[in-house]
Amino acid sequence: MRFMLIVKATGYSEAGVNHSREHSDARIAYKKSLSKAGALLAAEELQPSSTGIRISYPSHGGDPEVQAGPFPPDQELIAEYTLIDVGTEDEALNWALRMPVPAGRGECEIELRRLEENSDSLREPRLQALEADLQDQLNMLKKI
Repeated sequence: MRFMLIVKATGYSEAGVNHSREHSDARIAYKKSLSKAGALLAAEELQPSSTGIRISYPSHGGDPEVQAGPFPPDQELIAEYTLIDVGTEDEALNWALRMPVPAGRGECEIELRRLEENSDSLREPRLQALEADLQDQLNMLKKI
């Protein structure tokens, strides 16, 4: 099961304030432990919303509205995410609880969300190509 650990933005992340060396080291160690366990799929920090663009579609139809950032932090902006693949929701929760949070920067919030698993079209194209090639080779062996 794939889960996304969503770290909500704070005033510090929106201001572009760098993390302490200790926190950066803890994040690197956390990602290494996820990787070593075979659970890490992706982990990225986002730039502050001041570099973002928001596209809003009116409920009544019509043209979308394009707005440049920054956006108000009270709109639950995202600062970073980590994508993991684990066996259970409890395992995902345990990884989320191990994620390092910066000290001395006020409240930090991590949201844990399961990704939908119902579409083969979302699988990585390279993996699909390798599987197709392997299937072709198996079919050739069956003909011998």
